[in-house]
Amino acid sequence: MFAPQFFYQQLTQRGIDFYTGVPDSLLKDFCAYVCNHVNKEKHFIAVNEGCAVALACGYHFATGKIPLVYMQNSGLGNATNPLLSLADKQVYSVPLLLLVGWRGEPNVKDEPQHITQGEVSEAMLKAMRIPYIILSKEECIVMQQLDTVFKTLNQENAPFAILIQKDTFSTEPFNNEQTIDSSLLREDGIKEVLNFTTKNDIIVSTTGMTSRELYDIREQLGQGHHQDFLTVGSMGHASQIALGIALNKPMHKVYCLDGDGAMLMHLGGLATVANCNPNNYIHVILNNGAHDSVGGQPTVAHTIDIQSLAQSLGYQTVGKAKSRKEIQNFLSNLEKYPALLEVCVKKGVRKDLGRPKTLPVENKEEFMRFLEMKYWIT
Repeated sequence: MFAPQFFYQQLTQRGIDFYTGVPDSLLKDFCAYVCNHVNKEKHFIAVNEGCAVALACGYHFATGKIPLVYMQNSGLGNATNPLLSLADKQVYSVPLLLLVGWRGEPNVKDEPQHITQGEVSEAMLKAMRIPYIILSKEECIVMQQLDTVFKTLNQENAPFAILIQKDTFSTEPFNNEQTIDSSLLREDGIKEVLNFTTKNDIIVSTTGMTSRELYDIREQLGQGHHQDFLTVGSMGHASQIALGIALNKPMHKVYCLDGDGAMLMHLGGLATVANCNPNNYIHVILNNGAHDSVGGQPTVAHTIDIQSLAQSLGYQTVGKAKSRKEIQNFLSNLEKYPALLEVCVKKGVRKDLGRPKTLPVENKEEFMRFLEMKYWIT
């Protein structure tokens, strides 16, 4: 293990001065250092990894320099297209340094959604013909590795990946003074939405803390989990999962509990929801302006008029809430769908928050039995 400052200085000495990407828990301390020390015009947190690769390519075209793109290994999926059809040596031949958090590394305990991704990460890089190293946790070896990496980058003019294992970086505090004007925590917003649901309603929750909190709230209330689909992976896709269900269960309300970072990752999904015009769809955006599950790095959601955006795309009812009362007023007066409610919440989570006790496939099976109407109340 070594300090993020050491790694940053080694990169700087080798010419790296531009950073972009999507935060990851294994990279959070390095990302915190970058956020704290790199000027805003040289560091951009992208909405998804593919966008980060394209942004980095644009930087290279404009400057001739090598940029750094950081991501979780799950982000290789989002980045595959621009890596192979834009940056690849047989297309535009762009030297990109990829810093990839290796979630689900074989023989390292991790969450179920990371297991397969971790097992195939090296194979994916090999299939994409992207050379890579696994970064050492010893400073003297890191310097030797980076010499080899940059020699290859300059010779080949093509992407090169560095896989980052758990506990590679020591702790770096994140100095983020951005605050959201709200009296609510995300968990408060979820509880208030649940108060308006019936035993026939369907809930799809997004990746990260939102699904964990929904599960924990049900446990506290002594309720079952059959109504809830917990989207533990595939960040940004909860809205489309919910849409697929809503279109096929038109007599029952479907609530999508989404996050601001997840919404931004695949923003075009909002247009699809609105165009399909489901008369039973309630899209709740829990907006804390941060990637709260992986370190609290900021998103751009706090600068966007989400209500106007949703309305322009075709949502029939839109609203914004900063208190329990405003959530109650919106949900109790809903008449036209699809509806979107932006709930402004503060960053942070309970330290004693648990994790689901069931496997994802068990959640799916119970949820599907519910959708088959075995649990439905008439």
